[in-house]
Amino acid sequence: MIPIAGILIGGALTATYLSGRRALDELAQRFGEVEAALSLGLLDREARLLIARDKAASALIPAIDQTRTVGLVTLPGAFVGMMLGGASPIAAGAVQLFVLIALLAVEAIATFLTLELVARGVIIDRGDH
Repeated sequence: MIPIAGILIGGALTATYLSGRRALDELAQRFGEVEAALSLGLLDREARLLIARDKAASALIPAIDQTRTVGLVTLPGAFVGMMLGGASPIAAGAVQLFVLIALLAVEAIATFLTLELVARGVIIDRGDH
C-alpha cells in the first residue's frame, strides 16, 4: 500500500502543479477576455473557468500518454516490483492495472479541484515563478 500511495500522491502533485500553472498562465495572458466575460454579466468564477478550463485540462496529457505506452515502451514499476517479489504475472498485472486506473482518477480529481480553486480566486499568481 505504501508504494501505491506514494505513486498516487506523486501523480496528484504533478497534476496539481501543471493544471494550476497552466490555468494561472492562461488567465494572466487572456485577462482581457476575462474582463469581457465579466462585462457580459458572467460571475467571476464562470469567467475564469471559461478561459482557463481547456488549458488546465491539458495537465492530464502526460498521464494519458504514460498510460498509453505502459507495457509497449516502458516496463511499469509496480509490475516489475511484484514480479521480482515472486508474485504471479496475473497478480502483478492486476496491481499494475489498478495503479494506472487509480493514477488517472487521482490526477483528474486533482486537476478538477485545482481548476476550481483557481476559478474561485483561492489560488492566485503571485508573479514569483
